[in-house]
Amino acid sequence: MLDLADSTQLLRLLAEPTRLRLLLLLIDEPMTVAELTSVTQLTQSRVSSHLARLREAGMVQDRAVANANFYSVDVRRWQHDLRPLWGALVDQLDDTQVHRDREHAAEIVRRRASRSSWVESVAGRMERQYSPGRTWEAMSRSLIELLDLGQVLDIASGDGVLAELLCRRAASVTCLDRSAAVIEAARARLACQGNVSFRIGDMHALPFADAGFDQVFLLHALSYSPTPQIALAEAARVLKPGGRLTLATIARHEHEATVAAYDHVNLGFEVAQLHEWLEKAGLDVRDCDERAREPQPPYFHLITASAGKP
Repeated sequence: MLDLADSTQLLRLLAEPTRLRLLLLLIDEPMTVAELTSVTQLTQSRVSSHLARLREAGMVQDRAVANANFYSVDVRRWQHDLRPLWGALVDQLDDTQVHRDREHAAEIVRRRASRSSWVESVAGRMERQYSPGRTWEAMSRSLIELLDLGQVLDIASGDGVLAELLCRRAASVTCLDRSAAVIEAARARLACQGNVSFRIGDMHALPFADAGFDQVFLLHALSYSPTPQIALAEAARVLKPGGRLTLATIARHEHEATVAAYDHVNLGFEVAQLHEWLEKAGLDVRDCDERAREPQPPYFHLITASAGKP
């Protein structure tokens, strides 16, 4: 936990408008002092002075690339107790100056990229960049072709986006959701797929017999569960021996106002907590960790996990 002295130092750092502008710029894209000077229209000495303060506090990192020094922000490297305060700030911040800074920075980065090949310009952060035809959807559809999924249950399936992706490589896909409206939307989406069926039901009391599925997916379902341990136990119950549970969910956060608009009933999870619940459900945990961070504020972290039934 932060003591009074640490809290006071942190608030002083963030209370200076220039330092806050620099942090907001660098969390989007690594930049040089010259580039930051161009965006902010401040003197180079002033920008360098503020960067030194932020680097000393561990909030900014620098890395030499060729003949330039690039500064960046990685919130995951901050003290754990700083993150909720930063998340609350960027979640509520809406300022004309900040928007102008980001537009100017994006133009500078585009000009920088034009002086080198695209691959060179995005090296080290390629997964965050767009290029024609190179999308996560295209990559996912390619990788799905490597799988043989058997009998699949998609819990909290929504309108069938995942089922549409999986059905070509599965013997059958069962979409389950508590909402009749989204199940009807899934029926319409997948009307031409003969191996997809639909059920209205509760993830905490699945309307299926034991050991009926080879694969169970719980993708972003646990955010809607007041008792996630029960949902995980039910998912494990309907798995066949040798079957696999795959889940994705949001890591623990403090952005209650943001997720309330999406009807979430909890504020995410800890990795160790999910690992323990999966084991208590009788599953062998093969992987459970934070794997991604969303690129837009408030920068939710995502946990993925895979567990098998003995």
